[in-house]
Amino acid sequence: MRNIKKIFVGTVMIVAFMAGTPAFASEGPGSFADLAKKLLPAVVNVSTTQTIKINRRSLPPFPGMEEFFRRFGQAPNSGQDSKDKNSEKPITQHRRSLGSGFIIDPSGIIITNNHVIDKADSIMVKMHDGREFKAKLIGKDSKLDIAVLKIISKKPLPFVRFGDDSKSRVGDWVLAIGNPYGLGGTITAGIISARNRDINSGPYDRYIQTDASINRGNSGGPMFNMKGEVIGINTAIYSPTGGNIGIGFAIPSDQAERVINQLRKYGHTKRGRIGISFQPMTEDIAESLGMKSDHGALVSSVVKGGPADKAGVQTGDIILKYEGKTIKRRNQLPIWVANTKIGEKVSLLVLRKGKRLTLTLKVDELKESKAGSQNVPNEVDNGQESTQVLGMSIEPITAKARKALKLDKAVTGVLIASVDRDSPAGQRGLRRGDVITAITQKPVKTVKQALERIKVLRKKGRKSILLKIIRQGNTAFITVKFNPEK
Repeated sequence: MRNIKKIFVGTVMIVAFMAGTPAFASEGPGSFADLAKKLLPAVVNVSTTQTIKINRRSLPPFPGMEEFFRRFGQAPNSGQDSKDKNSEKPITQHRRSLGSGFIIDPSGIIITNNHVIDKADSIMVKMHDGREFKAKLIGKDSKLDIAVLKIISKKPLPFVRFGDDSKSRVGDWVLAIGNPYGLGGTITAGIISARNRDINSGPYDRYIQTDASINRGNSGGPMFNMKGEVIGINTAIYSPTGGNIGIGFAIPSDQAERVINQLRKYGHTKRGRIGISFQPMTEDIAESLGMKSDHGALVSSVVKGGPADKAGVQTGDIILKYEGKTIKRRNQLPIWVANTKIGEKVSLLVLRKGKRLTLTLKVDELKESKAGSQNVPNEVDNGQESTQVLGMSIEPITAKARKALKLDKAVTGVLIASVDRDSPAGQRGLRRGDVITAITQKPVKTVKQALERIKVLRKKGRKSILLKIIRQGNTAFITVKFNPEK
């Protein structure tokens, strides 16, 4: 399951949502009863079981003291003879979880969240009328958090249809039906509070926000408009406590339908890719480059042999437009690329060292990959005399440091030997072992070149510089502000 990041001062929790009752407007619906009666049969409860094994030695010998031993150390042996072979065998336990889902086809196709069924050994679906079915997983997508299930019924099942979420406006009424805390068949009402919300939970965030309450067990349930059409899949909440406070998020139907159709057809998603990693533009980055606006995507790396590489995209380029559309938000580019038909040719408007270029590339398919982690030493004894600048000490890269950091022979630059945490460099997250390869789009190979480049930029009146760094094999861009000259 993907990691959901903290936003504001609370936690975005993947649970299941929809319900709170807002203050009714004078022209609000008199009742949702007729609509609810029509929709309830197509909404289901999803329950899963996962088999896990626990080391006996980690179990506390005293009931009720599990939390104490978990926090303050491993539990002692539970009184059994340490030579007893049975005491060495792990205990098998079954972990159960609850969620919601909805039927979109009378043949038994059910939609829910991926996190509801992730790693489950068995999946059971309970209908509103009490019937239960064992479900089969057809396909899942962790990036958008969607899963497609299939149940077999002798009779056609009640179902609901997707609507066009783009026609829904902020302030429109919505209904949610789900299984909060295992209560099943629970209906809640609210309004659309906002659209296109990016909560930093993944690369394709563009949630519908609602004030309807969302609680554990509602995940995967449908959000309905007043026509009874599904316009969203309830997925997450914002909450400092874990309970509903009236800020919930749903995956828009048009985004969900595209993925669902692919999961039903292929068993997996088929997204487009152009073969780059990028950072969203910020005011600091724009200022360091002398740009008037912070629109665009800063290319931090280019996949060798990928579509972007073949088209001539370079690290440090700023992609301003994709197929004529200006990139204004963090996740617009990945969403547009993912939704592009594989094999289709697209145009990029790129800013490179002050010059605008139009490049054309052919989109290919994004393959799922599992990146391995690198073990990079925290301490790098470079054996060189360091030079202080902006709160960090920089020095040449020796053969010893190159070997310790596993740097490619082609990598040139200067090594950060230490960083003062309270300095401009420290405040921006730079650390020992980072390699600076360029400063504000100009490569630097020596300490002298780095110092001269920083001096020139300060004289030009720039408030900050843009460092291109390599950390653990990955490229990133970081802005560092100048200290005001006394």
